[in-house]
Amino acid sequence: MGRFRKGQSGNPAGKPRGARDKRTALRTMLEPHRDALVTKAVELALAGDTTALRICIDRLMPALRPVDTTVDLQLTGTTLSEKAEQVLHSVTNGNISPDQGGALLGAISACTKIREMEVLEQRVRMLELMAQQMKTPVDAFSDGYDPCSFETT
Repeated sequence: MGRFRKGQSGNPAGKPRGARDKRTALRTMLEPHRDALVTKAVELALAGDTTALRICIDRLMPALRPVDTTVDLQLTGTTLSEKAEQVLHSVTNGNISPDQGGALLGAISACTKIREMEVLEQRVRMLELMAQQMKTPVDAFSDGYDPCSFETT
């Protein structure tokens, strides 16, 4: 019911084993002509072909990625939700960037999850201690007498 037999494909009409990816085949075909293709792309770019120019520029200068900077933000709230609100206000006031605010909110969220797990662990420990301290009916009657038994002696 919904399970595959061992050694049997879930998609028998799928890609056969050992079949190469189309991109791999294309790379293999272009590899011997690599130098000539690069030279031609540069020639076209220098001649004014904007598509070739964009390809050359993208390869020479990849898009810039945001650089992380340290943030000096004093969060004075007592609860995590108050601190999160202060982060949002700092973003809306332009004191920190939205990326920095998102990172800080992610850190606050992670702290919330950690605290939730700590509380759950404490509750489980307390329940386990309470269970150990409770006496079972058999323990309460160590002489073997069981008041729930219907047997007569």
